[in-house]
Amino acid sequence: MNRTLFAAVSAIALVGLTACGENQKAGAPGGTSGILAVGSSTVFPFASRVAENFSRTSDGAAPRVESLGTGGGIQRFCEGVGQGTPDIANASRPMKKSEFELCQKNGVTDIVEIKIGFDGIVIATARTGESMNFRLQDLYLGLAKETPGAGGAFVANPATTWNQVNPGLPGQRIQVYGPPPTSGTRDAFLELGMAPGAKLIPALAAVDEADGDRFETLAHTLREDNGWIDSGENDNAIVQTLTRTPGSLGVFGFSFLEQNMDTVKPLTIDGIAPSADTIADGSYPLARSLYIYVKKQHVGVTPGLKEFVMEFMSDASAGRGGYLQDRGLVPLPADELAAQRAIVTAMTPMASPQ
Repeated sequence: MNRTLFAAVSAIALVGLTACGENQKAGAPGGTSGILAVGSSTVFPFASRVAENFSRTSDGAAPRVESLGTGGGIQRFCEGVGQGTPDIANASRPMKKSEFELCQKNGVTDIVEIKIGFDGIVIATARTGESMNFRLQDLYLGLAKETPGAGGAFVANPATTWNQVNPGLPGQRIQVYGPPPTSGTRDAFLELGMAPGAKLIPALAAVDEADGDRFETLAHTLREDNGWIDSGENDNAIVQTLTRTPGSLGVFGFSFLEQNMDTVKPLTIDGIAPSADTIADGSYPLARSLYIYVKKQHVGVTPGLKEFVMEFMSDASAGRGGYLQDRGLVPLPADELAAQRAIVTAMTPMASPQ
C-alpha cells in the first residue's frame, strides 16, 4: 500500500474508533475515548502503525492518533489532565521550556520524554527535476525574508533564482513548499538548516555576536513572497505538489522520501545525501531526533497506556529491522534504545528543558 493511502486509511480507521465505556479516564464521568496521541505529522505514520498493531494484540480499543503538528499537539497535551486531554504528544523536536512551563501551569506535572528514533529533513524535487547540491548558507540566502545588503543593512531578499544565491546552482526559480509554523519539521529546519547557514555568513555571524535575539529573528524568518510557501501539515501533499510543479522544491521528513522514491528525489547538502546511515551517524546536516511525550498522570487511568508505549519501544517496533523501520524510521542504536526503554519501564519524568 502506498504511503498516501496508508495514511488516509490509518487516519480514518484510528480517529473513527472510540473506546468502550469501561475505557474512561478516572474522574472523568462521561468520558468516551481510550488512548489519544496528537501532534507531529512526521511521527503520525509511526504512531498510527503502532496503534494498528496494538489494537490487534490487546483487548482495548485502538488508540486514536491525530496529526496536528508538533506545536499544536503539545499545546493540546498541555491543556490539562483528565477527560478530553491527550495521553501522548508526538513531536519531531524536543519540547520547549515555554511548553513545559505551560504544562506545569495547567497541572500536567509529570511528563515522560521518550526518544523513539531518528529522522532527517529532506530538501527534494521531482524525479525528473535537476539535481542540486546546497551549501548550508544557500538555504539562508535563498529562503530568509531579509538578507545582507549594502552598508551593513538587511534588505528584503532580492534573489529570485538559485544561481543568484550560488553560481554553482541552476538558474531555476526559488519556489520551496514546506511546513507551517506549527510544524516541528519547520522548527527543525530553522534550527538545523537556516540558523547554522546564517552563521556561515560574516554579516550574520557579527549580528549573532552582538545581538542574539536579532540574529534569531533574521535566521528564523522565512520569506513571504512565494519563495517559501506554507503547505499545511500534510507532507504527502508537498510530495504530490513537486510532481505537478516542475522546478519546485519541497521540505519534509526522510520517512516520506523513502515511501515516495518513485516520484521524488533528495538534494544533497554539503555533498551529503540523506540516508538511514548518514542520519543515524549525524553526518547529514539536517538529521534530527523524534519523540513522544507521555502524561504519567494518565498511566493506570487510561487503560493500556503504558502497554502501548512499551509496544512503541519494543524491538519488533522501534528496533533495527522492526516494522517502523519499514515505514522510514531510522532506529536508535541498541544501547540507546535500551536506555529509552528503561525510561518507559520506570515512567521517569523529564526535567525542565533549558
